[in-house]
Amino acid sequence: MVLTTTFAYAALSVSSFLYNLGFSQSADALQRISIRTVCKTIQTSISGASNVYFPGALHYDDDIYHWAASSIEDSVCSVEPGSTQDVGKILQILGSTRTPFAVIGGGHSTNKGFSSTPGIQIAMYRFSNITYNKNTGTADVGSGLIWDEVYTALEPFGVSVIGGRVTGVGVAGFTLGGGYSWKTNQFGLTVDTVQAYELVLPNGTVTSVTATSNPDLFFGLRGGFNNFGIVTKFTFQTFPQGQVWGGLITFTEGVLPQVNNATTKFATTNKDPKAGIITTYNFLLGEPGVSQLLFYDGPNPPPGIFDDFLAIPFFTKDISTRSYLSLVQSSPSNATANTRGAFHTVSLTKYSLNMINVILNETITRGIDLSTSDSGIFISYDVEPFLPSLFSHGTPSAYPPDRSRGLLPQNIYYAWIFESADQDVQNTLRASANVIRQAAIAEGQVTGTEAIYGNYALFDTPLSGVYGANVPRLQAIKKQYDPTNVMGLAGGFKF
Repeated sequence: MVLTTTFAYAALSVSSFLYNLGFSQSADALQRISIRTVCKTIQTSISGASNVYFPGALHYDDDIYHWAASSIEDSVCSVEPGSTQDVGKILQILGSTRTPFAVIGGGHSTNKGFSSTPGIQIAMYRFSNITYNKNTGTADVGSGLIWDEVYTALEPFGVSVIGGRVTGVGVAGFTLGGGYSWKTNQFGLTVDTVQAYELVLPNGTVTSVTATSNPDLFFGLRGGFNNFGIVTKFTFQTFPQGQVWGGLITFTEGVLPQVNNATTKFATTNKDPKAGIITTYNFLLGEPGVSQLLFYDGPNPPPGIFDDFLAIPFFTKDISTRSYLSLVQSSPSNATANTRGAFHTVSLTKYSLNMINVILNETITRGIDLSTSDSGIFISYDVEPFLPSLFSHGTPSAYPPDRSRGLLPQNIYYAWIFESADQDVQNTLRASANVIRQAAIAEGQVTGTEAIYGNYALFDTPLSGVYGANVPRLQAIKKQYDPTNVMGLAGGFKF
């Protein structure tokens, strides 16, 4: 093992030297050879609970797969660890050889390189256990799961956790970034309900991180993504969960003024923490429309909360009293899977009618532009109202950096076909986000310096844009627990 590790490190150093001289193809080829050597070192070092796969193997394509095709990279190999001890061995080898890697949980990131890599892909899918502890009211959840699987497992116990609102989203990245849920108005962000993290530190040590055992590390993990090691298990507080009411309604262009008014009224007048909506303005097949998600945490909502939406003539309607899982799966969020895709976001504090009209105008303007010039096939702008108290349910955390007032994450999503359009689409995302931000500044609701949600933020967002004044503290925590910057070999927002 020592000889192969030494060879891999030397080969990676030579490849870097060749790249600096301009021999990029030679450097890339040599680097892949050296990384393959590291793959084989891992293969001979891990237990039978884990496996290494190379291109062409049965599990390799599954391991590198991402929801957005633009996030997929051809890794030299993939590794599926099956124990925390093996995760520790893998990190030690990667650190000693300075080998680039990535960690994938659900694969829903649209930022290329955040959970994908041309190096070694670590796929956490074998960490898939879910254990409900009735005595403590907690659930242990493996980091390789998606929320659909968690809700399914907990449903027979009449409980649930504060997780994703739409189908197909992974537990790990969602939680490590913060996590906005249908039940956030009642109980806070997902990070506000994590009781413990099972974490493999960059030096290979396995530890349990709680608010009392390690308050600094606990603070960093709550919104700090993959900067401090690899999380293999989350312990979540659970909450009673019975039937809920809601689902999806779609509206066409002719009734959008009515949708605008209904959305504005809900966003500005609703006080019921059990009620929630996501109004998604879409541009599809040459015209705008709306996908409207309604949610109430109970079998029937009180009269009046959703009446304005229900009175609008609809194109399709799937509203009923149903299980929480059924409601989450009513969203068509997988409709654009396997296309190129990117998110970006703006933080707001309220949705006025003027702001709604700005967002609709951006939907139409950018939709026409991208569909005619950059192979854009789907454009969406999510309006996600929450109560102003949404950050009051938790203690200080990496994200949000300021809990003194609630911020509403307005999500922008573009899907397109051709790789050649990537740069243009990203530039359009930035420009559109700026238009919305400037409109919010003009209204006096924000200054433009508010932190934005990391799970929606485009890849080049500066650290201060997500973590604000928390950056120095997070960098100090990172230096303490990862002094050789092993996790810097993986992508993402790095401290």
